[in-house]
Amino acid sequence: MSEQREKRIVVSNRKARHDYFILETLEAGIALTGTEVKSLRQGNANLQDSFALIRNGEVWLEGMHISPYEHGTIYNHDPKRKRKLLLQKREIRKLFSKVSEKGLTLIPLSIYFKGPYAKVELAVARGKKLHDKRDTIAQREIERKLQQVKRREI
Repeated sequence: MSEQREKRIVVSNRKARHDYFILETLEAGIALTGTEVKSLRQGNANLQDSFALIRNGEVWLEGMHISPYEHGTIYNHDPKRKRKLLLQKREIRKLFSKVSEKGLTLIPLSIYFKGPYAKVELAVARGKKLHDKRDTIAQREIERKLQQVKRREI
């Protein structure tokens, strides 16, 4: 019987859903140092402007900022360093084939703890144009107004 582990979200990239069409998501582990894990547990991370690249058959997360651990020593980590994502070879090959299509990229959506392990929710995404963003906002407004009308009728 599989063990259900709770998911405790540390940080999420809310702007990613605004700027990209999310086509597919998957879960990946992150190779972190001890002080990075401690800092993540305190919620000191930022996913804004971060992305993932596939280099030499490995997936790397770049641009993610994890603040230095406040009780760390001189061995504290570099906040903006590249972090390796832990995926199986077949998953990496599958991602590579998708990302090699024009206009697709890998974006981290959230970082969370699943049991004692830090995980990242990675998305294959296509960038939105300005008019797509406007359409999304207009659609959200229409849905919001419909919900208000339904509430008044009840």
